[in-house]
Amino acid sequence: MGVTKTEIFTEQHNRIANLAKAFSHPARVAILQLLIARKTCICGDLVDELELAQATVSQHLKELKRIGIIQGEINPPRVCYCINPRVWEEARQAFGSILESFESVTCCN
Repeated sequence: MGVTKTEIFTEQHNRIANLAKAFSHPARVAILQLLIARKTCICGDLVDELELAQATVSQHLKELKRIGIIQGEINPPRVCYCINPRVWEEARQAFGSILESFESVTCCN
């Protein structure tokens, strides 16, 4: 397996790629949608809703938190997670900018 050369790309390229990881697995998309719908969530509820193992949900939550798109508040014995509005807006603007920059062309059939 080759080494990824993230250092040859700009900080912005790397950040957008990192934000895209939040949407790169259907379980993460489902978690984000549940957090948006409920505006807050407790990990145990996510396990019940998604019918995934606790360890699996925890790994996805850990990755989403590492990316920064969610934030968690520890309130033993539970952790309450919610969308991080600042990072959500950053992702919306980054993806919107890329998607809106495309103009339809007819060079490919």
